[in-house]
Amino acid sequence: MEKTSEHSAETFAFQAEISQLMSLIINTFYSNKEVFLRELISNSSDALDKIRYESLTDNTKLATENNLHIEVVPDRNNKTLTIIDTGIGMTKADLINNLGTIAKSGTKSFMEALTAGADISMIGQFGVGFYSAYLVADTVEVHSKNNDCSQYCWKSSAGGSFTIESDNNYPRITRGTHIVMHMKEDMNEYLEENRIKEILKKHSQFINYPVMLHVEKEVEQPVEETEQLEGVVEEVTDKSVPEKKKVKVIEKELQNKVKPLWTRKPDDIKEEEYTSFYKELTNQWEDQLAFKHFSVEGQIEFRSILYIPSKAPYDLFDMNKKKNNIKLYVKRVFITDNCDDLIPNYLNFLRGVVDSEDLPLNISREMLQQNKILKVIRKNIVKKCLDLLYELSQDTEKYCKFYEQYSRNLKLGISEDSSNKTKLIDLLRYNTSYSTESLYSLKDYVSRMKENQKNIYYIIGENLDLVRNSPFVERVLSKGYEVIYMTEPIDEHCMQSVREYEGKNILLITRENFDLGDDTEEKKQFEENQTKYTVLCSTVKDILGSKVEKVCLSNKLVGSPCCVSTSNLGWTANMERIMKSQTFRDTTTMGYMTSRKHFELNPSHPIIKNLLNRVVTDPSDTMVQSTNDTMVQSTNDTNMKNIIVLLYENALLSSGFAIENINTHTNSVYNMIALGLQIADETTEVNTNEVNTNEVNTNEVNTNEVNVTNMESVD
Repeated sequence: MEKTSEHSAETFAFQAEISQLMSLIINTFYSNKEVFLRELISNSSDALDKIRYESLTDNTKLATENNLHIEVVPDRNNKTLTIIDTGIGMTKADLINNLGTIAKSGTKSFMEALTAGADISMIGQFGVGFYSAYLVADTVEVHSKNNDCSQYCWKSSAGGSFTIESDNNYPRITRGTHIVMHMKEDMNEYLEENRIKEILKKHSQFINYPVMLHVEKEVEQPVEETEQLEGVVEEVTDKSVPEKKKVKVIEKELQNKVKPLWTRKPDDIKEEEYTSFYKELTNQWEDQLAFKHFSVEGQIEFRSILYIPSKAPYDLFDMNKKKNNIKLYVKRVFITDNCDDLIPNYLNFLRGVVDSEDLPLNISREMLQQNKILKVIRKNIVKKCLDLLYELSQDTEKYCKFYEQYSRNLKLGISEDSSNKTKLIDLLRYNTSYSTESLYSLKDYVSRMKENQKNIYYIIGENLDLVRNSPFVERVLSKGYEVIYMTEPIDEHCMQSVREYEGKNILLITRENFDLGDDTEEKKQFEENQTKYTVLCSTVKDILGSKVEKVCLSNKLVGSPCCVSTSNLGWTANMERIMKSQTFRDTTTMGYMTSRKHFELNPSHPIIKNLLNRVVTDPSDTMVQSTNDTMVQSTNDTNMKNIIVLLYENALLSSGFAIENINTHTNSVYNMIALGLQIADETTEVNTNEVNTNEVNTNEVNTNEVNVTNMESVD
């Protein structure tokens, strides 16, 4: 290290890496220059920690100065900003080693990180936070006094060298450090009181020691008698009222008034204090819905307070919004409120603070993503949050308010967080066929299951009325089984990850034939009907063609003639509706998935029985008489085609699907109305599959065709 002497000042050369760092900081533009104040306040806090630690074994250490605090002194006249602390102070050797050499600071690593595109805010992580002062200052002076030595002044304009001299011209320091920054011309904003207050509140609100800001105020003071004699021209009539004048004074204003609530024991804190802290932290005017105050000790140590807001923000699932609002502190120093890996996405409604004792001070976002300590913190936060939700679920009224606002978050969590899926499933609530006035858990459902019921049944649709009146629920309800009603779009995504609960299979009743727990007699009857209705199913498939994947008998229906279900691989009606509403949908995939529809017929319904009679020559001997000629004849029967198409389109609507050609459907309905009213008006065209009213009239309706009663059934 080079050294020269000029009068009482000694000049030292910076180590090469320090010079490079100073040049980089000075000559490069950074938008978040405010971090300099955070770094210097943090350093002052560390200095106070050190002297307090030493005083634990030697109480004489605080004899010279026992008022541990930090002061921020802006001077707009001289364009300086001074940071004062009453900490441990530095000796001459400390000033040389800590502020002039690389030592253990990691300057080289920091510069490499900056070159790779890291942010200047990570500077403190490498122990070189002091040099952030040169983001805003041309020249920096450090006046410091340690208990064991004289007062010295370190000074540098970042020109490759610094000077150290005995500090005889600066006011006497009892113990501690004064950092005086001579601000750059364009950095005057950091001398404004409001700007400094803003930075201190953001970054240093919860420092352990008082942070005092010198503010300028105007106060009224009585005028001295000598001043009255010199300045008074007119005689004062009211001698009883003393004269006053306004003068400017400097006062020390405490900036960290809000104490770090999380550092106290929960038993010593009132709920009103938690509420007040929540409003201060989030700028909300409503009280929180619930909160959790906890600490974790052992392998790592951190404290946290988590809040659940009463209402979800309107942009809760906005992809452009930051993913969480948990403020991360390290030893009461604010680091970030936008750490993506601190909590999972589905818990983005949480508000609160996390204060770690183990993370490196001022750790960067890039390092946070790879830090193992953060992963442990995340795991514990999720666990404590789920504990909070379980406690909240014991209060039905409060939990209903929570579920109304955040049900989608829980369902998203089931898909994203496989390790906690079981806990999240227990937190789900739904309307069911048992009651649509209240919400029930799957545990409630299982407790009401029939003795012979093996499965849990659910249906997904656009709204509650649609699923409650769906033809799919008829058979399930007729057997006395309960059906869960799901009406949110995210239910489709969520239930793909939920296959069973407490050993019970969870089945979607809009899928193709599933196990309803039929007894032997019911199964035998169904198999006989399948044989009997083979010809009708084939005929209907020929008529509908590629509109359906297959036509079969249904074991789901009671009062409805037919329904449209989907295969286990295809989209449900609700999913198809959701996908069609997507702005950037993939039409190629949609064409494949939407074609997998199954048209199911109810063999016990009069309409289906009547259709069976139309396609067989002798109903008493179906297998013998149903020849290919019969099927061709039935397929070519225009009226038969109209009926089948209309049945299918009605089944689409009642099953939750959309009709591709609405005009064809409405014409079919008009045609059926005309038949029901026995109207044959040649001037009225009712086109259905290229058939007009001259081809379909009341004269063609015979005993084997659908009569007026059956038309009413269709309607």
